[in-house]
Amino acid sequence: MRISVIRTKLIYTITLGMFLMTAGLMQAQEAEQQTYKVPMSKLELESGDSIVFLGDSITHQCLYTQYVEDFFYTRYPKIRLKFHNAGVGGAKAWDALARFDRDVAAYKPKYVTILLGMNDGQYQPFNQEIFQTYYNDMKELITKIEAINAKPILMTPTMFDARAARMGTRKRDPSAVELYNSVLAYYGTWLREVAAESGFGFVDMYGPLNNITIAARQKDPNFTIIRDAIHPNAPGQVVMAFALLSDMNVKRQVSRITISEKANGEPAAVARGGKLTDLVYGEDGVSFTWLADSLPWVVPQEAQLGAELTKLGHRMSQEALSIHGLPAGRYELTIDDAVVGQYSNTTLAQHIELQGNSKTPQYQQAMKVALLNKERNDGPVKDKRNSWRAFQQFARIKRKLDAEEGEKNTQKLEGLQKQLAGQEKTIQESEAAALALEDKIYEVNQPVARKYVLKKVAAGKKQK
Repeated sequence: MRISVIRTKLIYTITLGMFLMTAGLMQAQEAEQQTYKVPMSKLELESGDSIVFLGDSITHQCLYTQYVEDFFYTRYPKIRLKFHNAGVGGAKAWDALARFDRDVAAYKPKYVTILLGMNDGQYQPFNQEIFQTYYNDMKELITKIEAINAKPILMTPTMFDARAARMGTRKRDPSAVELYNSVLAYYGTWLREVAAESGFGFVDMYGPLNNITIAARQKDPNFTIIRDAIHPNAPGQVVMAFALLSDMNVKRQVSRITISEKANGEPAAVARGGKLTDLVYGEDGVSFTWLADSLPWVVPQEAQLGAELTKLGHRMSQEALSIHGLPAGRYELTIDDAVVGQYSNTTLAQHIELQGNSKTPQYQQAMKVALLNKERNDGPVKDKRNSWRAFQQFARIKRKLDAEEGEKNTQKLEGLQKQLAGQEKTIQESEAAALALEDKIYEVNQPVARKYVLKKVAAGKKQK
């Protein structure tokens, strides 16, 4: 009996020990899991928020940044955001650190997108020492961004188009041409890991550019949207803008209107993205007034190929209209008395999309926004960015001279500083000019009520 009691106590003790050990392991695992961060999945924006686009010459081009701005100007016309392009041609991560306080922190950003790495890899096959420099400088840059309470959005370096390099006249190291796009893929994959582990935003610029290029070359082997192998042209930069907005999960649809007739003959409408009033559903068509919340996202003519390659309108700016129950035939749609198209009753029942129709007043209004913003970026924004080229040269030379000694070096630095004496004035004047154009944008970008009229057309009548 005594042995049985001892055995029971022993079994109980072992069982309890195993239970406590298991519970302890589970608690440790739960604690470890709780330390993992969720990567940022979308932008949370309100009026007054600032976004800084930090980068090199690809950002300095003022193109993908411009198209992203166009999106926000048209999609969120009631929200006034602050945008600052902080790209400088030839920049590496260290250069961004050198100008960080005045060119990033001074704008009190909520988000900072970072597009650096193209120059950091130094256009040669993978080199561990070169990558380590990029690694260290990017880590420091991210720390600085967090220190000003901004959220980093890490973006992969863009594509190096090896085929475009081979087709060009510039002499390049064949091994670098063959391998540099792979080097950039490595840099970008590391950035994705940093973003995932640290809870930052992440944008894949590399994948869409490469994928679109490969797909297009199935029809045209000479196709490229990066003619000099490094800098995407306007259509390529639309691909970049699309990638940024898509990966940050912004609002994709402008509006969707569905109209039908009830069994009792009364019209019915379901509408998203605005307010529909004055609906009339008659034997020969439909009419209504529509006040949208936003405008479609459009880009200037030189960038239209990028809109086609990404299916930008359908995927990021859809204005859908469907009308059910119309008698068989063709119908002409006018908006504010402007004819925008003819459609069959079956097509209207499925739905039509108007965001890419240049005849609509909404498209034309959005294009005015895009052209004003193009003027803003081609003029004062680029003027300001060009002023930073001199600073970058100064910072690099100062870094080199700081490592040396001698009175002559001090004199050289003083000379360089004199060259930068007018930079702050240039920055302030450029920002004032840019703000004046932005004020005009916010006058143009406000949606207005539009009158839609759909009428059945006589057989054989062609669209003008």
